[in-house]
Amino acid sequence: MDKKLRIGIIGCGGIAHAHMRAYLEIPEVEIVGGADIVPGKARKFLDEFGLTDAKAFDCATDLLKCELDAVSVCTYNSQHAVCAVEALEAGCHVLLEKPMCLNMKEAAEIYAAEKKSGKILTIGFQPRYGANVKKVKEVIDSGVLGDIYYVVVGGGRVKGIPGRTFIEKDKAAVGAVGDIGCYGLDFALNSIGYPKPLTVSAKQFAHFGKNPKKYAEADRFTVDDDFAVAMIRCEGDIVIDYRASWAMNMDTTGDSMFFGTDAGLKVKAPVGCCWDGAAGDLILYKDDENGQQVATPIEIDGNNVKTNMFECKVRAFVDACMGDKVAPIPTSQILYNQAIIDGICKSAELGREIEINIPEI
Repeated sequence: MDKKLRIGIIGCGGIAHAHMRAYLEIPEVEIVGGADIVPGKARKFLDEFGLTDAKAFDCATDLLKCELDAVSVCTYNSQHAVCAVEALEAGCHVLLEKPMCLNMKEAAEIYAAEKKSGKILTIGFQPRYGANVKKVKEVIDSGVLGDIYYVVVGGGRVKGIPGRTFIEKDKAAVGAVGDIGCYGLDFALNSIGYPKPLTVSAKQFAHFGKNPKKYAEADRFTVDDDFAVAMIRCEGDIVIDYRASWAMNMDTTGDSMFFGTDAGLKVKAPVGCCWDGAAGDLILYKDDENGQQVATPIEIDGNNVKTNMFECKVRAFVDACMGDKVAPIPTSQILYNQAIIDGICKSAELGREIEINIPEI
């Protein structure tokens, strides 16, 4: 076998386990080591997978001295940018967990470092690899809907505030919007070709997370939202109606819908209504020759299982590192995703619609 791809994992908490399981299924990969700022955590993590010869560090800088080819960055959000930039500057390809970072300033720094390094950086949006999500894009790309002018995208949990560092503003920066809401944004934007966002008007709520009667860790809940809504105007005269939830007194934020000038497409909300994995069934609404609207379920071939999507995400990254060096989910797209998240937070803070400014990089 040719030389293996030497991988390091930065941040050895919850999501790192999914990365490790996926890497260990790929024969072309060698796990060199891991790093975590909690003393002993990296060693425990590696030993858990029987990787007793892999090197453990309490600092990412030391791990990056190990002649790595690529890394997964699995830290909490506030460390995404610093770790990604340092890895790129050390000559590593980067698989960066979502959300990309905290704000547009950090996003621009990551993108600039990637372009300067000549390496690839891809963002961890595994739902793109689901059969239903791929079919949505295929249907829209076929042109059957005509021009898309309005998109509704929901997503979230009924009672599912995650706890841990997700609810601490100094580590996560933003709540449901950054955690699972970024998946809904990517689903909507990627399906319609990632149009440039222009303005956003948003509102964030935290009626559950900050209420000790509803959430046991309310004293630690310092992020601004457990529920958010937004209206996003994009180039091409497109409007996205967006919702994200960690907690609500409702069973769903609704199905996702793509309104076109010739037809419409409904994507049923997945079980649990969270868009971080498998999407629901697809239904096409189009007039017949008599002008009567007909609802037609769309057949799907392929795997729509969440765990398999994660493996596909990691596999695609490895293939890109060893092959064409083209990021499977490019930074140039996720800049728009991050710009909207940034805009949602600013709009909610100011209480009005704001323009979304994306710097030239």
